[in-house]
Parts: sequence; C-alpha cells; structure tokens
Amino acid sequence: CAREENLSTMILLTHNMLASPMKEAGKQLPLGIEAVEVQEIEREFNPDFLRNMINRLDYDALVAAATTLKVQEGLPATVEALDTSDDDVLKKLHHALLQVDVVSGFLVCTETGRKFPIAAGIPNMLLNQDEI
Repeated sequence: CAREENLSTMILLTHNMLASPMKEAGKQLPLGIEAVEVQEIEREFNPDFLRNMINRLDYDALVAAATTLKVQEGLPATVEALDTSDDDVLKKLHHALLQVDVVSGFLVCTETGRKFPIAAGIPNMLLNQDEI
C-alpha cells in the first residue's frame, strides 16, 4: 500500500455519491467504472464513520463497483447481511470504500454510455456544449 493521502481522489465512496449529469439518463445511479490505473492507499480505519455511512450508501452499487475493480472479497452481497458489530467485516468495507483509488479511467453513464474521464484521481463530469 502507498502512504496515506487525502480523500480528494476517486475512491469508491466518491463513486457511490456521484450521479450522471446526462439529461437523457432517467436513472442517475450507479455509474459504471472502467479503470485503467488503480492503486491502494492506506487510510486510517474508523469503524464509527463506516457505521454512520452505511445507510447513505447505494450498497448494491458499491458491491458492483468493488466487483469491477476486483476488491469485493469479504464484502457481504447485501446490506442486510452486513454485520456492523464485526470489525473484520467493517475492515473489508473500509478497504473497498476508502483504500481503492481509481487513478485513471472512466466513469460511464449506464443509461447513455457517455464516458467521463478520470485523470490523476479526479473525475471530470463536465458536459460538452451539445449535451447541456
């Protein structure tokens, strides 16, 4: 794992909160991920933060994104199966949500196929003039 860095990068927590800006997209979430470069960055484990975030997550989208990036091991398939009293399970959630950084690639609108580039860990969700 790399050294600890700030959370302004394209981690799966960020991905989980983003929606497609495409006006044609009736359903805004989830965006697909096409990763070109991924790195793992060690970040402090905070079980209370994770417990507070669970109800805010689109858990199915998280599992799908984690599966795409091959970091789903140990994550329960459903939020109902997530045991928040088990630190080992929370550490798996922590890893998937906060330690997997998509450095480059694309976020993809699952309705329109429009790709939004990720460069240096920052997704660019700006639309072209003809898409506004």
